[in-house]
Amino acid sequence: MTSQSPRLTLILAAAAGSAALMIAALGFQYIGGLAPCQMCIWQRYPHGVAIGLGALALVAPGAGRPIAALGLLAALGTAAVGGFHAGVEQGWWEGVTACAVGSDVTALSTDDLLNKIMEAPIMRCDEIPWSLFGLSMAAWNMVLSLGLAVLWWRAVRV
Repeated sequence: MTSQSPRLTLILAAAAGSAALMIAALGFQYIGGLAPCQMCIWQRYPHGVAIGLGALALVAPGAGRPIAALGLLAALGTAAVGGFHAGVEQGWWEGVTACAVGSDVTALSTDDLLNKIMEAPIMRCDEIPWSLFGLSMAAWNMVLSLGLAVLWWRAVRV
């Protein structure tokens, strides 16, 4: 057993945790019918990065410490967005006012654009569509991502 093995194990555990959170989010969306708001989507990007870093660690185990450091940043990033989102849901502060457009709408007619808007699910970032033990999905993402950050931190330090 090499000294790299504990680090790789921690990296893979943390990446698997991000994969589990992504699967859960997609399950809530596609099976449970809970459309994500913009901040929900933002929380998914760092998990995607963490999953990719886990895959990278498998093919380049010698780069474990830098990979773990990037994974730590990803976990802290999604935890920060989740915490901010949970605060918006609780009314502790204002959310973002920007609205993202998912596709190029410049070629659409006014009627087509209106139909696209009317068909889109409306999900507000300041509403809690689901909670467990008093914590929303955003709050759970923050808590669980902080746990994953501990794994990434341990992987950096091993």
